[in-house]
Amino acid sequence: MLTKRASKTAACDLAAMECAPCKGGVPALKGAALKKFAGQLGAPWRVVKSHHLEAEYAFKDFARALAFTNRVGSLAEQVNHHPDIYLAWGRVRLTLWTHKVDGLTEGDFVFAAKVSRLKH
Repeated sequence: MLTKRASKTAACDLAAMECAPCKGGVPALKGAALKKFAGQLGAPWRVVKSHHLEAEYAFKDFARALAFTNRVGSLAEQVNHHPDIYLAWGRVRLTLWTHKVDGLTEGDFVFAAKVSRLKH
């Protein structure tokens, strides 16, 4: 099990990686490979049903939640990887998976780590 410090370092390493678009033909992560990436990512991200990643962020008001949503949207456009975004007063929920493989790939974890580096 990774310590909190090791988990933060691993997430930084993930965030430094390229988020290459998936062209399909690769299997979704399962088993040990999925656990490895999940362990590197850390909170607030969690793997749901071995299929997608989900994170929820809390904010003091709607304007801050919207500003964070816009930063996530800008990042998504830069790397061509687009999460589902739920915006409400004071919170943002992100859901992420690779549609072409109907599951999680390394790119999903890289994108999630990059989101975790955004100011919120």
